[in-house]
Amino acid sequence: MPRSDDILKVHRLAHTGGSAALLGWLAARLGGWAGVVDADEQGRGPESAVRGAAEMSARGVRSAVLHHGGSATLLFALDDGRALAAVLELPHHPGAASLLADAAVPLALVLRAEEAARREERAQLAESRAREAVLHLLMNGRLSIAHQIAETLGSSLPEPMRMYVVECRTGRRGEVARRCEELTGGRAWIVRCPAYVRHLIVLVPADLAPASADHDPLAWALVEVAPDCAVGISGELGLREAPAAYTQAFHALAVARGRSEGHARFGPGPELALAAHGAGAGWAEALLAPLHAHEPRRPQDPGAQELRATAHAWLNFTSHATRLLKIHRNTLAARLRLVEALLGLDLARLADQAALSLALRLTPDGPPGGGRGAGAALAPDLDEVLRDPRLTAWARSHLGPLTGPDAPPGARETVRVWLAHDAQLVPAAGALGISVPGARKRLSRVEALLERSLLQSPSARHDLWLAHRAEELAG
Repeated sequence: MPRSDDILKVHRLAHTGGSAALLGWLAARLGGWAGVVDADEQGRGPESAVRGAAEMSARGVRSAVLHHGGSATLLFALDDGRALAAVLELPHHPGAASLLADAAVPLALVLRAEEAARREERAQLAESRAREAVLHLLMNGRLSIAHQIAETLGSSLPEPMRMYVVECRTGRRGEVARRCEELTGGRAWIVRCPAYVRHLIVLVPADLAPASADHDPLAWALVEVAPDCAVGISGELGLREAPAAYTQAFHALAVARGRSEGHARFGPGPELALAAHGAGAGWAEALLAPLHAHEPRRPQDPGAQELRATAHAWLNFTSHATRLLKIHRNTLAARLRLVEALLGLDLARLADQAALSLALRLTPDGPPGGGRGAGAALAPDLDEVLRDPRLTAWARSHLGPLTGPDAPPGARETVRVWLAHDAQLVPAAGALGISVPGARKRLSRVEALLERSLLQSPSARHDLWLAHRAEELAG
C-alpha cells in the first residue's frame, strides 16, 4: 500500500474512530503492539516501551529505536512525556518508522481532543450534581445555602417562580433543557430530576410564565421539541414553598399526559397545609418532637434533619428515594425503621404515612427556635385536628369531584376501597372484584377528575386519606 494511502487512512481513523481505532489499525498494519506510553506511569504498556519513553523524556529527543533480543521498540514523542510506541518482531515492516512518524501528529491532536471532551463531561457532571444539590436544599428548606451554591455556579434562583416538571424520553432531556435555556434567556434554573430519569425540573421566573394557563408559550415550545413530551406547571410560589410547587407540578403532569396539548397547570383548590395550620401546628410539633430531639450515637449516624429529609423523600418517592438521597436501599430501610421507632408509627400503614406527611408539611423548618418540642400529652391527636371546621370544608372540597356530575361510575367507592387497602393496587382490585388493570384504569380516570397524581409518586394518596377521614369524623 502506498504511503499516501496510509496517511489518508491514519487521518480518517483519527477523525472518525478516535485514538483507539487508530492504534488498533497501526498494530494490525505493523503486525505487533502499538500504543501510547507515559514516562511517568509504570506498568502501562510493554516494559521496553515505558523505559524508552522515560529515556526520551530525560534526553529531550523526539524519537528513538530500542533493540531487545529479537524485537525492536520504535518511539515517537507526542507531548507531556507521552510517546507513540510500537513493539515489533525483527525483521519488522520496512515502512514502520515512516508510518509511526506520520501517525504521531494526528494521534497527538485526537488525544488532546478526547481529553478536552472528558474534561467537559466531568465539568458538566459536576454542575449537574451541584444543581441537584441546590434542589435538594430547597426541598429541605435550606434557602441560604441553596442561594450560595447557585451564585457560585453563576446563576440566580428565581423568586417568585413557577415550577415546571417536563417528562420526555431519556435521550431528549438534553435537547429539551437547551431549548428551555434559550427560551428563558438563561434565567430558568434547570435540573435533571434525581428520582425520575425521564423528568426535568425547571424553576421559571414568574414574569416569564403567563398568568393564563391556556397561553403558556414556554410549555407549548417544550412540547413541540418532543411530541411525546408532557409538562406539568405549578402555581406561582416563593422558593420557600418549593416542595409544594414540585407536588403541584407533578399533579399537573398527571393531567397533562391525557391532554392533546401535552401540558397542564395545577388546578385551583385549597391547600391542605394552609387549611390545617391553625389546628394542626401544635399536633405536628408534638408528633415530631422525638424525631427533632434525636441525637445520633456516632458521627456517621443520621441526625434529626437527615431523618426528616429521608422520611420526606420516601413519602414522596417511595423506592426512588434512594436515587434522590444517594443512599443504598438498606440504608433507607434502616433510617425508616429508626423513624418508626422514634415516632411510634407503622409506615406500612397508609394512615401513619398520611399523619407523618401532614406533620412534616406543617413544620417545614423543623422544631421552632431549635427547641426540642412541647409535651405530647398537651397536644391534640390527629382526629381532633381533622374535626376542625376548616379541615371539614377542605375535605368536602377535595372529595367533591368524586361525586360530581363528571365523575365516572363508582369513583368514590374505588377510592374508598383503595385507601382502605393502604393504596395497594392488588388487594384493592381483589376487594372490588375486578382485575388489576381494571383497577388501574379506574384510578387513572380519577386522576384526571381530581387533577392529582395517584398511581405515581408524589401521589395524592395521603391527602385523600386525610380528607376521607375528616369527612368520616364530620359525618
